[in-house]
Amino acid sequence: MKHENREMSVRPFNGKTPQLGQRVFVDMTAVVIGDVTLGDDSSVWPQTVIRGDMHQIRIGARTSIQDNCVCHITHAGPYNTDGWPLFVGDDCTIAHSVTLHGCRIGDRVLIGMGSIVMDGATIEDNVVLGANSLVPPGKTLESGYLYTGSPARKVRELTDKELAYFTYSANNYCKLKDQYL
Repeated sequence: MKHENREMSVRPFNGKTPQLGQRVFVDMTAVVIGDVTLGDDSSVWPQTVIRGDMHQIRIGARTSIQDNCVCHITHAGPYNTDGWPLFVGDDCTIAHSVTLHGCRIGDRVLIGMGSIVMDGATIEDNVVLGANSLVPPGKTLESGYLYTGSPARKVRELTDKELAYFTYSANNYCKLKDQYL
């Protein structure tokens, strides 16, 4: 795939070059650095930073990382001997201005605009995290629920319609990124 300024957007660091699956879109204003893998049909939108400089970042297939997101890790050191990589599953929608830091996100997760997910937190499969929510370090959000607030709290079970939305949103962003490609 041709991408203007790809060499500026996708950059190696310390001998590790980001690995892009098939049909991945990385906007020319986004930056993807180091030990990063992006799954097939994923998309990285304007002004997003995905920085795998001191640990690994793995983002699954059909996942969109939208405008102004920051995706980073926690390095290994004396305060956290293993550090925290960042893992994001398949069919996820990471909305505008989200910060993901050294956490684990399951499959079919929607993270609302402006939310922050901290070190060692886990969001299981099939979760909606409402806009401007904060998931504190080490917290786990259980599968099948809507969470909102700061700190994030379980609000209610997801409906069948909401559960179906994960696939709809992933497919919608796949179609959109294909237009950009």
